[in-house]
Amino acid sequence: MTMCGQCQQQNPEDANFCHQCGAKLMEVKASTDEPTAGNTTAQPIQDEETRWRQFIGPNADYYLRVFKKFSANGQPRFALSWNWPAFLYISFLWFLYRKMYLHAFVYAVGPMVSTYLTGDVSAGIIWSVMAGATANYLYYWHCWEHIGEMKRSNRMDPAAQDTVLKESGGVQPYVIWVGVVFYLIFLATLVKMVQEGPPDVDQQPGRPAKQAAMLPQA
Repeated sequence: MTMCGQCQQQNPEDANFCHQCGAKLMEVKASTDEPTAGNTTAQPIQDEETRWRQFIGPNADYYLRVFKKFSANGQPRFALSWNWPAFLYISFLWFLYRKMYLHAFVYAVGPMVSTYLTGDVSAGIIWSVMAGATANYLYYWHCWEHIGEMKRSNRMDPAAQDTVLKESGGVQPYVIWVGVVFYLIFLATLVKMVQEGPPDVDQQPGRPAKQAAMLPQA
């Protein structure tokens, strides 16, 4: 990551312009690297990649590699990517695992509302596909916004910044076990349905009366 010398915004390594203020990163970097007369006590800037790694937590290498797709010529852009955990796992639980609470709420309510309005249980599959295709991009902006807010709080010392990174970022491990419980319940229900078999249509209420009505009258 490259730090903008004007607004302290982090940018991808291949960016030429700052995402936030639009300053040319090469010029800003050159001006900030020049020593200032009499300034021998300047404190080094915290490594941006370290900040992102602390905020992301598990699988930081994977996400930092994917995040490079979401910038072009210093400007953010959407790029296709795929997140298998967000697709295969229960989508709203993946967002909850990454502390993206608003997205978790949307993906918890959205499939239920869609199924209720359309009457089609396959609507949940569509939401899972949407989650798999957009999870990396949404997570990139989630990290970018929280790290940017922390950097704008200039009064925080490095220790306080580390605390904020760990509290607002990282993951919630307990969500994994919540997902395991959901899948166990689903499997138990599926096994019960297989054991009971399909309903017997001959024993449905109203069937004898219907057959009697079809008999010829004497």
